[in-house]
Amino acid sequence: MLNEHDPFNAYKQTSLDARAAAANPHEMVRMLLDGLLDEIERASGFMQRRSFEDKGKSVNKCLNIVHGLSSMLDLDNGGEVASSLNRLYDYCSRQLVTASVENSSSALDPIIKVIENVRAGWANLN
Repeated sequence: MLNEHDPFNAYKQTSLDARAAAANPHEMVRMLLDGLLDEIERASGFMQRRSFEDKGKSVNKCLNIVHGLSSMLDLDNGGEVASSLNRLYDYCSRQLVTASVENSSSALDPIIKVIENVRAGWANLN
């Protein structure tokens, strides 16, 4: 079983930290979206295994990522795109809480769909 003192986890974190430090805002959003999808998958597994403590930690990470994405929006100058993303991120936050309270991995599916669509749109900006 891997833990936070595992050398592989330390390597992964160091690699992620280096990528984040070198990332421009566009790449940072893409990294956050990818990280969110990965963490939602972990949360789903914890829900299915009824590992409530791990589920809580994982859902909290998801909420922090969504908050990070939301905080990067320029609502004053971003127009309708920023407003729409803000509403989507708000929906994802509320749905994450609902999924956690109900311990329902299927309640994560709409979030995955939303984030995958945002991710696809973001990839097309290149």
